[in-house]
Amino acid sequence: MMRPIDKDLAIDTDRVAETAMRKALWRILPLILLSYLCANMDRVNVGFAAVQMNVDLAFSATIYGLGAGLFFLGYALFEIPSNLMAVRYGSRVWLARIMISWGLISMAMMFVRTPGQFYAMRFLLGVAEAGFYPGVIYYFGSWFPASHRGRAISRFYVAAPLSSTVMGALSGSLLGLSGVGGLRGWQWLFLIEGIPSVIVGLLVWRFLPDRPATVAWLEPQERAWIEDTLQREADAVGEPLRHDVLACLTNPKVLLLAAVGFCYLAANNTLALSAPLILLALTGLDTVHVGYVVGIGGLIGAIVMLAAGNYGDRKGDRYLNAFWFLIVTAGASFVLSAAPTPMISLLAYFVFVAPCYAVAMFTTAGWGQVLHTRELAVGSAAINGLCQLGAFVMPFAWGAMRDATGTFTAGLFALGLCSLASAGLCLRVRSGINGRWKTAAAA
Repeated sequence: MMRPIDKDLAIDTDRVAETAMRKALWRILPLILLSYLCANMDRVNVGFAAVQMNVDLAFSATIYGLGAGLFFLGYALFEIPSNLMAVRYGSRVWLARIMISWGLISMAMMFVRTPGQFYAMRFLLGVAEAGFYPGVIYYFGSWFPASHRGRAISRFYVAAPLSSTVMGALSGSLLGLSGVGGLRGWQWLFLIEGIPSVIVGLLVWRFLPDRPATVAWLEPQERAWIEDTLQREADAVGEPLRHDVLACLTNPKVLLLAAVGFCYLAANNTLALSAPLILLALTGLDTVHVGYVVGIGGLIGAIVMLAAGNYGDRKGDRYLNAFWFLIVTAGASFVLSAAPTPMISLLAYFVFVAPCYAVAMFTTAGWGQVLHTRELAVGSAAINGLCQLGAFVMPFAWGAMRDATGTFTAGLFALGLCSLASAGLCLRVRSGINGRWKTAAAA
């Protein structure tokens, strides 16, 4: 297929597109992947630290659950302001600021001694990281058309399961450093796993490219293809009447997409924050071997994520794919809640983590099918901020159920219900996309 890119020369658009996207992926994705890997380590490494920290500081499951969840409350409240700053100062500068600040706060977690300090530091860590994920999605919106966005997001979001692999490999050994330098193992864990965020943040500030128009490594026809394709896609979605904060928070599409994320993040993040404690209780393994289990689960999730990203870009029906993946995670949660034997519990854990990370990739890659480009900066922050409230509410409820019943059964069953609710909402989003959101447009 041939189409003119400029006045003088007809260019093979397939070749131009492939070359432009390959260059962009190699120039952008390594730094973004490292950044998100650090982010996930610093937000959920508290799950490994809790094995020692909760005993040392006499934290109950309710105290731990509230503190773990407060990260997401801080994240949610400052999501939109942070993304507005990204628009004002540029993605490169703002993403670097986010990383450096969250790395420093993560290291400072080693000084926690009381529940109040734990609550405050987890909340501040969420404030520091607020805007990173939607900031990346907004940034990708100026680089990757819809036909390539799923692969870009999957290669970036694969850092989430890979962070489990890294933490699983490191955390058991770090916890074993108790007594070295007068510090407990959980203090070493926070200190050592926070340092990479600061280093990678400095690399982002120095090397992340801003926009296609500002880089020399794209040919003129490659820049033109990216800009023309993104503009056509924005025109197909339709110009928003308004794209300010209030418009986003009252937009039915934004609220529906947020409800999808609220439910699946309630399930996924709660399990991620408590996976070491659950596996210790259900399998009888020690801390080091539980780390290996979490690491293997991360590798499985990464493989599924990459395959799902390619499949989603080819087939395009991302919300139907997310629906089926959520059905699988719901079933795995119900099996875990029954916990018949250690082996079945292990298998159910692997079945849960295999598809759970890909759900966020499918749904996030689909935001551009629902929202206009001008809505994405504020809209993605609004969606992600509201989603995080699920990750705040459920860990606290999880901890309360654990203290009230003495087991994880009720909590795991509740996580399955959250996954089922998210699956049903995915079907609603899919029907709206297929129907071109006639109802919303008419309103």
